[in-house]
Amino acid sequence: MTTDHTTLDRFTERLDDFDVSHTLTTPDGVPDAIEAVSDSPAVGVELPDSLGRLPDVVRTDPSPSDLRAAVTGVTHATLGIADYGSLVLPSTPDGAEPVSLYPDRHVAVLAEDDVVPGMSEALAHLGDRFRADGGDAIVATGPSATADMGALVKGAHGPKAVHAVVVQS
Repeated sequence: MTTDHTTLDRFTERLDDFDVSHTLTTPDGVPDAIEAVSDSPAVGVELPDSLGRLPDVVRTDPSPSDLRAAVTGVTHATLGIADYGSLVLPSTPDGAEPVSLYPDRHVAVLAEDDVVPGMSEALAHLGDRFRADGGDAIVATGPSATADMGALVKGAHGPKAVHAVVVQS
C-alpha cells in the first residue's frame, strides 16, 4: 500500500481530534521518538524490521509484575484508518494486547504506507489477511474513556493516553 499526503494529513488531523499525539519520523528516528514520549518503566513487543527498533529503555520480555508496573506500553499497529484516526492493533503470540491495554500510555508504531483512507479499505485489507491467516485485531480510536457512571473517566478500559509514531519511508 502507498499512502498519499492527503490521507496522511487526514489521519493526523483525526488523531488530533481524539487527543492522540503523534510523531512523524524515519526508521532510524524511531528509538528517539519512542523514548521522547515514554515514561519508565516501559514494556513492548519487538517491532517489524521495517519500522526500526525499540530503545533500550523498553523491556520486551516483561513478566506479569513488569506489565502491572509499566507506565508505557509500545506495540506496532498494522493499519491506520484516516477517516477515524483509528489504529488497528494485531492480536499476536508475543502478547501485544496486554502491552497496549494495561499501561497508562500506549505508543503505537505504524508505517505511513499502512494508513488507509477509510473503513472499507481497512476491512478489505483485514479480510484478506484474516481469510488467509485467521486471527483478530483491535480497532482503537483514541484513549480509553467511559462516562457510564457519570463523569468522563479516561483509562477505565485501556490506556489514558495514546501516541502514534508514524514511520515514513
